[in-house]
Amino acid sequence: MRRLRLVEPPGRQGPGRVPAEAVAPLDLALARRAAGVLPGDRRAPGSGTGTELAQLQPYEPGDDPRFIDPAASARTGVTHVRRHVPERAMTTWIVIDVSPSMAFGTGLRLKSDVAEGVAEVVGSLAVRRGGSVALVTAGAGGDFVLPPRSGRGALAVLRRSVSAGVAPDETDAPRSLSDALGRLRRLAKAPGLVVVVSDLREDGWERPLRGLARRHGVIAVEVTDPREASIPDVGVLTVVDPETGEQVEADTSSAALRRAYAKAEAERRATIALSLRRAGAAHVPVSTEGDWLRDLSKALR
Repeated sequence: MRRLRLVEPPGRQGPGRVPAEAVAPLDLALARRAAGVLPGDRRAPGSGTGTELAQLQPYEPGDDPRFIDPAASARTGVTHVRRHVPERAMTTWIVIDVSPSMAFGTGLRLKSDVAEGVAEVVGSLAVRRGGSVALVTAGAGGDFVLPPRSGRGALAVLRRSVSAGVAPDETDAPRSLSDALGRLRRLAKAPGLVVVVSDLREDGWERPLRGLARRHGVIAVEVTDPREASIPDVGVLTVVDPETGEQVEADTSSAALRRAYAKAEAERRATIALSLRRAGAAHVPVSTEGDWLRDLSKALR
């Protein structure tokens, strides 16, 4: 197994402040996106705290008075309590892209900063209902899998992991997003929620994502930067692909070149959106420009 090597990208800002009052409303929004694998969708054995009614029973000393059913008690003249089906704990798998392209950013933050914030928000929501969270990295020259954990301890480990940085430029033999999704498909046996956080600027992830969506609820958070959609007129510009080291010289003073670039990028984004729909995944675009948490909230709702 190759050891994972990450570096802190230049210009790193971090995700910024994430107010708890802004995260709380996302709880149900994220849950709705996991339709088909939500707690309560499959009856768990026994009874306990949950949202689905199992039965009504006469009150006995020691029962929780919060579960007293006023209507049944008034109708029968005997105090009754509600017994609920216990909710099934769900595992949320976060796949985070740490490839060199995630170190890019011309907005308020780098793409890796936004990805870090999204992963932290999803992680905190994942453990809120007694569930667990797990992490798989993609785009680095090595393997890293954080097995499912629950509770505050899981969040602390998750935060350390997603803030570790990105793979250095021209990483040797990177593990692609496709590889990471394929590995996750083998690891995640029970139905759960998969949240992919990536700029989706590589090919080949569509098929393994479709495979995951057959068993799990899948959300694809696409992290973008406004400069990726168009290029300004700044004369002759040398552009370097951070993942391959390939250099391209372009004369950005050419209006035809700028139009062709913008058209190609718009078509690429449209293809991504179509591929995600066909895969059965929810598409959540967020940007380095502006408030990424607000973008996340709007898209999930």
